[in-house]
This record gives sequence, C-alpha cells and structure tokens, in this order.
Amino acid sequence: MERWFGLISGLFLNALGNALSVSGNMGSGVWTASAVNLSKWTGLSIGIFLFINGFLNALTNQVLIRRFDWKRFLNEMIFICFFSYFIDFFVQIFDLLGIGRLPIILRAAISCLGITFFCMGISLYQRANIVMHPNDDTTNILRFLYLKGSATRSQLIDFVPPILVMIVSFIFTRHLYSVGIATLYSILFNGFIIRTADEFLWPHLEHNFRQKVGPQAINKFRT
Repeated sequence: MERWFGLISGLFLNALGNALSVSGNMGSGVWTASAVNLSKWTGLSIGIFLFINGFLNALTNQVLIRRFDWKRFLNEMIFICFFSYFIDFFVQIFDLLGIGRLPIILRAAISCLGITFFCMGISLYQRANIVMHPNDDTTNILRFLYLKGSATRSQLIDFVPPILVMIVSFIFTRHLYSVGIATLYSILFNGFIIRTADEFLWPHLEHNFRQKVGPQAINKFRT
C-alpha cells in the first residue's frame, strides 16, 4: 500500500512539474525539448514524438534487463498513453492562472521549480517501482544494474540521445526550440535532485528494484 501511495504521489508531482515548466515557457526537460525540436523540423505533432520516444525507451529497457518482460513493456506503454492527459489538465489550469504572462524572471523560477517537482516525483515512483514512464525506468535500470546506484551518472547518460537529436535538428533548421534556463537546470541538477529526494523525501520508501539486484546490494547503493 505504501508503494501505491508513492506511485500516485510521484505521478502527481511529475505531471505538476512538467506542466509548470511548459507553462513557464523558459525551457523544459531534455526529452520534451527534443520532441519539440523534432516537431518543428518535421511538422508533426509533439505528442507523436513523445510517444515514439517512450516506445523506443520501452524497447531499450527490454534489452537492458536482458530478457523480454511483456508486463513491464505493456505497463510502460499504458503509462505513456495516460500520463499526457494529466499534464494537459495541469497546463490548462496554469494557463488560466496566467503563468505564461508573468515577468521573465518569475517564469524562469517557476520553470525551474517545475523541474524540481518532476524530479521529486521520479524519485517517488522509481522507489515504488510498480509502474513508471519507460524513460524513468531506463535511468532506474542503468542506475542499479550498470552504474552502482549512481543517480547522477544514469541521468547524464540518459540525456545523451535527446541532446544528439537536438544537435541534428539544429543543423537542419538552424533553430533551437524549448531550450532555456530550465533545460540547463535540468541537465545539471536532475540526478542531484533525485538522489537528494531519495534521501530526504519520504526516506522510509526504499528502492524496490528487484531485477537482478538483491536487498543487500540496494542498501549498499543507497550508502
């Protein structure tokens, strides 16, 4: 039951944070920014590329865990389909509140606050490990199966594909979209915020990462 509460509160914080960064319009998370740039380049909707990114992440996870887990794959695809609804819901509320019309300094602070919130949400539902966005599952797998529990290194490795996508898009379009102070904040501090949230935000909710990693290994990583 505690893990289910962790999942629900994590989803709430993640959706809230993403919506704040979108409404603040001062940069967003790296994967979202890559989808925006692909959309501007090709003319297709952002949602299509967010779905494609999630699908590719879900496939990557099957490779990383070295076996096919169809339940994991299905749950991650369901997460992708429904999570966008909650983000849209919060974006509509924040737009009605006029966040996008605030002074630039306030919007920058709000966008960075949004990044902080969704990192806190990621920490919660990664520890619950019931279902999560496939991209967050990728960082979880990298962290505990390949990187000795390092949240910072797993986040930095996870940023490589979207950054490459934005570089290629910029070469062809000569423009960079949805990249700002909050994007830089995300690149520099995502891993640190998640690691700090693991320690101080609901510390009793310990990592439930079971794939080839036992409780003793998890405790070692946490220290």
